[in-house]
Amino acid sequence: MYTCDHCGEEFPLEETLLVEGDRLCRHCAAGLTALCDECGTRIYLEHDEGDSNRFLCPACRERYYTRCDRCNTLIHNENVYEYGNEYLCEDCYDEVCSEGPIHDYDYVPDLVFHGKGLRKFGVELEIDEGGKSRSNANRLLGIANRDAVNLYVKSDGSLDDGLELVTHPMSLEYHLHEMPWEAVLDEAKQLDYRSHSTNTCGLHVHISRMAFGCTYETQEECIARLVFFVEKFWPELLRFSRRTQGQINHWAARYGMKLNPKDQICHAKNSCAGRYTAVNLTNADTVEIRMFRGTLKLNTLIATLQLVDHLCEVAVCMSDQELQDMSWFDFLDQVTEPELIQYLKERRLYVNEPVNTYDAMEVG
Repeated sequence: MYTCDHCGEEFPLEETLLVEGDRLCRHCAAGLTALCDECGTRIYLEHDEGDSNRFLCPACRERYYTRCDRCNTLIHNENVYEYGNEYLCEDCYDEVCSEGPIHDYDYVPDLVFHGKGLRKFGVELEIDEGGKSRSNANRLLGIANRDAVNLYVKSDGSLDDGLELVTHPMSLEYHLHEMPWEAVLDEAKQLDYRSHSTNTCGLHVHISRMAFGCTYETQEECIARLVFFVEKFWPELLRFSRRTQGQINHWAARYGMKLNPKDQICHAKNSCAGRYTAVNLTNADTVEIRMFRGTLKLNTLIATLQLVDHLCEVAVCMSDQELQDMSWFDFLDQVTEPELIQYLKERRLYVNEPVNTYDAMEVG
C-alpha cells in the first residue's frame, strides 16, 4: 500500500500516480494536476505555464513557445512572426503590416539611415518568377529586418511575377557587415526567384547627393565627374554590368561621350532621356546608377557596391584633368577589395587570368 502525499489515505500502487516526485491517489491527481499537452508529463496545475487552450510544463513552455510582444498571446515557435526586433502572433503581425508588405511602385517610407558618414547607398534589387506574394515578401522582410529596419518591398510593373527589394540608405560598411544580404539572397533562391537569369531584373544603386559634398556647387562638380567616368569607360562598365546591349538601351542608356566633365553634365542635363539612363539624374536627393543586371549571387552584389564606392571616390577626390588623363588600368590600381577583384577577373576586366568556371558562373 502507498500513502497519498496530499490526502494521506493509503492506496494500492496501481491506484496512484507519480507527480513531480509526489505520490498521489487518482482522486487527488484529478483535481490538482494535468498532463502537459506537448510532452505528456503530469504536472501540478499551479505549475502550468500554458493558457486557456493548453497545459504546458515549464520546460515545454521555454522550449517551444513565445509570447507575442504586443498582445502577450502564447504562440508556438513555428507560428511566430518577426517584425524588426519584435516577435508577434499572426493577428498582431497582420495589423502592423496592414499597409503592406508589398507597396506601390511610388511608395517612399520615412527613411532610416544606417552607418557612419554621408556616403550612403540605397539598393533596389529586382527579383522575378517567384510570385508577387505577400507571404514571400513577409519571409524576406523577416530575415532582412530581424535586427533593424533595413528593407521594404515594392511592386514593379516591369517584372512578370516578382518583387522589388529596396533598402534604406546604408553606408558601404553597413551593407557588407550588418545588412544580412547572404540570408536574404539565399531565401529568395529558396522561394524560386530569379534575377540575373531573367530579362526583366535590374540592380540599381542610389547614391545620396550628400556623398558628393555639402554644397550644391560641389555636388554638381562631382556628379559631372561621375557621369564622365561612366561614359569614358563605357565598354568596361557595360561588361561589368552583365547587361546585353539591348537591355542597356532599354533600361539604362548612355548619354554619349563629351570632351570633359563640365560638357558631359551639361549634355546629360539637356538630354530628353529621362530616368532610363545609366546614371539617372532626375531624383532630388540621389544619383541612381541603373546599369547593373540583377543578381542573387552575394559576391556580385558586394562587388557592385564596392565599384560604386570607387566611382564616388574618383568623383570626389580627383580633378577634371586627372580624370581625363586616367586609364582603366590606373583605376584598377586603386582596387584592393578581394570581392571586387574576383568579380573583375570573372568579367575579364582585371587581368587575363583563368577563373574557375563554376565560381564565375552567375546563379539566379
